[in-house]
Amino acid sequence: MNAKALALIAVLCVALVAIVQAEDENIRSSARNPVISHIPRDSVNSRAITSLGYSKRRHILEIEFGNGAVYRYLQVSPAVYRDLMTSDSKTRYYDTNIKGNYPSVRVRPRVSQ
Repeated sequence: MNAKALALIAVLCVALVAIVQAEDENIRSSARNPVISHIPRDSVNSRAITSLGYSKRRHILEIEFGNGAVYRYLQVSPAVYRDLMTSDSKTRYYDTNIKGNYPSVRVRPRVSQ
C-alpha cells in the first residue's frame, strides 16, 4: 500500500469519527431539548385521557393522559381524530385504533407519584 492510499484511509477514518460524534451530540441534544407542544388541547371526559388536541395541517394528534404524560401521534387522519372525539369511550377507542398503530413521540413523561 502506498502513501497516498494510507493518507486517504486516515482522512476517511477521521471523517467517520467526526460523523459519529456529531450524531451522538444530536441524540444528546434532542434529549436535553424535548418537544414543545403548541397544539391546543381540549379537556375530555375520560377515565384515562385528560385532553386531546389535533393539528389539521400536520395531521398530529396530541393526547394528555391522566398520569400527566403527553404523546403526539403522527400521520393521523382528521377522520380518526373526529371519531375519537365523538366516541363514547375515548380510552377504548384509543386502545383499539391509535395505540401501536401510529408513530409516536413523547412530549412530556408521566408525573412521578
